Amino acid sequence: MVRRLGILLLLAGLAAAGTAAIFWSRIPDVAVSAPIRGPAVQAVYATGVVEPVHWAKVTPLIRGRIAEICACEGRAVLKGERLARLDDREEQAAISELEARATFLTSELERYRRLVQRNVASAQAYERAASDVAQVKAAIAAARERLRHLELVAPLAGIVLRKDGEVGEVVQPGEILFWIGRERPLWIVAEVDEEDIPAVQPGQKVLIKADAFPAQSLPGSVARITPKGDPINKNYRVRIALPDTTPLHIGMTTEINIVAREQQDAMLVPVEALRQNGVFVVVEGRARHREVVTGIIGNSRAQIIDGLASNVRIIIDPPVGLADGDRVRVSDTP
Repeated sequence: MVRRLGILLLLAGLAAAGTAAIFWSRIPDVAVSAPIRGPAVQAVYATGVVEPVHWAKVTPLIRGRIAEICACEGRAVLKGERLARLDDREEQAAISELEARATFLTSELERYRRLVQRNVASAQAYERAASDVAQVKAAIAAARERLRHLELVAPLAGIVLRKDGEVGEVVQPGEILFWIGRERPLWIVAEVDEEDIPAVQPGQKVLIKADAFPAQSLPGSVARITPKGDPINKNYRVRIALPDTTPLHIGMTTEINIVAREQQDAMLVPVEALRQNGVFVVVEGRARHREVVTGIIGNSRAQIIDGLASNVRIIIDPPVGLADGDRVRVSDTP
């Protein structure tokens, strides 16, 4: 009898231990953190490329073979200085032929003028001769304009930032042969999503990161916002002014954060702690929901304006389904 009672008590103990284990296994582990104080920043993220403020591309307007090209990459050039010349032998021959025809037709026109004065030729014949002269002169002007297009000149004074093409190559209209610009000032041309553009204003501070300078956060400011957006890509072009002392080089790719709002000495909590217009805090082993008033919400931190004491333990990333009053087990605090 005593032995049977001992077995029953053992079974009861095992059952109670199993029930307790099941109960404790259902209590979620949570990580907690205290609020911190620091700057609350709302930033607009974008990517962009460093470009000169003053620059231009030089392209041929007609198809042709490169006959001459300057060795001027990295060199300063003046406005109107010749950079390259396409093969113009055909155009020169055409102009010579047209000029010879113009000389002949002009002499014919003079001959008709004298004949008209002597009443030997009609006025209509003289007018036809005059029309022929006008047409050939127009053809000469067009040929000379085409000849002018075979010469590529600098559209502004600056540095030849890049040169493409070699003598003998055939180039097409619109093919870029030269990039010419001034080394300073520089700016970043960035594309900002249309949903973020209402928060962007000229003069705002910008923090810049570049792969070439991974340990630095470089300064800039919003200089200009293109009034018309791109309806296909749903973005707006924003230009970020750079100081003359910037280490960035033309053509570098950058990541930018435009500081839209900033509040110093704010109470901050992790963004992932926000749930149901508030946060969960741990009080005596239980989760308690606290409604809060939020301010600036950044990528990782959210500003708490009201509704939270500074000495509470906030649950970071509360488990799905957590309710006010649920038991929780606090794990290591990050």
